[in-house]
Amino acid sequence: MSEAGPTRAYVLHPDLKSDRGRRTAELALAEAVSLAAALPSLTVAGAEVVRVPRVAPGMLFGSGKVAELKARMQAEEVGLVLVDGPVSPVQQRNLEKEWGCKLLDRTGLILEIFADRARTREGVLQVELAALSYQRTRLVRAWTHLERQRGGFGFVGGPGETQIEADRRAIDDQVVKLKRQLEKVVKTRELHRAARRKVPFPVVALVGYTNAGKSTLFNRMTGAEVLAKDMLFATLDPTMRGVVLPSGRKVILSDTVGFISDLPTQLVAAFRATLEEVLEADLILHVRDISHPETEEQAADVREILTSLGVSRDVPQLEVWNKIDLVEGEARAALEVQAARGETILTASALTGEGLPALLDAISAELDEERVERSFVLPFADGRRRAWLHEQGVVQQEVAADDGYRLTVRWTARQEKRYRSL
Repeated sequence: MSEAGPTRAYVLHPDLKSDRGRRTAELALAEAVSLAAALPSLTVAGAEVVRVPRVAPGMLFGSGKVAELKARMQAEEVGLVLVDGPVSPVQQRNLEKEWGCKLLDRTGLILEIFADRARTREGVLQVELAALSYQRTRLVRAWTHLERQRGGFGFVGGPGETQIEADRRAIDDQVVKLKRQLEKVVKTRELHRAARRKVPFPVVALVGYTNAGKSTLFNRMTGAEVLAKDMLFATLDPTMRGVVLPSGRKVILSDTVGFISDLPTQLVAAFRATLEEVLEADLILHVRDISHPETEEQAADVREILTSLGVSRDVPQLEVWNKIDLVEGEARAALEVQAARGETILTASALTGEGLPALLDAISAELDEERVERSFVLPFADGRRRAWLHEQGVVQQEVAADDGYRLTVRWTARQEKRYRSL
């Protein structure tokens, strides 16, 4: 934040004809305003939905609308315009010139928030890599902004923000350096994960749309003090804690970054490693804000991202309809009846603790599957399967014979299925 105080931002949601029908423009604008509010260096001076019957290649909006918005921004002393959607480099340059202030599209804003939130070494590197990839496609800002003041990339404000063409070679050199650093960090995480696999505790991963209440639920279940705010992307780096279930069984609970619709492609790739905990999970808790008017659309976005990450359908999932305390009367009763019909749906309130005992029992039931013993011979050449069995901690006995390893394993039906698919 500069000494002059926060930057006054104006949020625009372009309501494109092609986008209509999936989500309401007004709710999309509200989400964009929440994104802007997640940055401490910004204050939202105003927001509006702009109907766009036809996209103008040079300006995005029509000339009359551009002039009308210019007058509004001057009156509001706006220093930054946030456009909730993609803006081409040419459109960005033209609009910045016309309006006399900086402009940021949805991808740039999300990158800025991630930069402000990242705390772990891996998180910082992942965001920087994503930002460089974004910068390279735009060629309107200098890559040196990444050697920035703490928090943010200088897209929003700060020193050295004149619009100059980025030096591609410099960006590429920086990308190579970052990838090397990231490889080291990822190797370290892989070692930690390998060590965890040897401890036979199942991993339960919390996933969900951003601001669904995952961190509040995580805190309620573990007694941890993870940043839990009514704010988009309050959690960025994965956090893990041990939890003892009522059955006495210990599990590892993992809180992850919130998903969001139209997540920038650079970030889906960059945060794949951060979401590896979900790929390794024995059980996924899909936390939904059931009080949100677009909870169904949000849930569809989460499922889409899980599929794109390669999360196996074999991994069991429980749906946690959170924030039930915010739903009243008949609407609440109807939701509770609907949830009761589904074997894998639970209603809860992370804030009040309501529904938590039932959730912990459901987790126990999912994880306490019957284990059966099997004996078989594994050829010496099948090292991958052997390594997997040892990682899972299911090997009871192993003897090297002439024709391969004679193994006795004790596993669940799900583990057997996963083994067969290797």
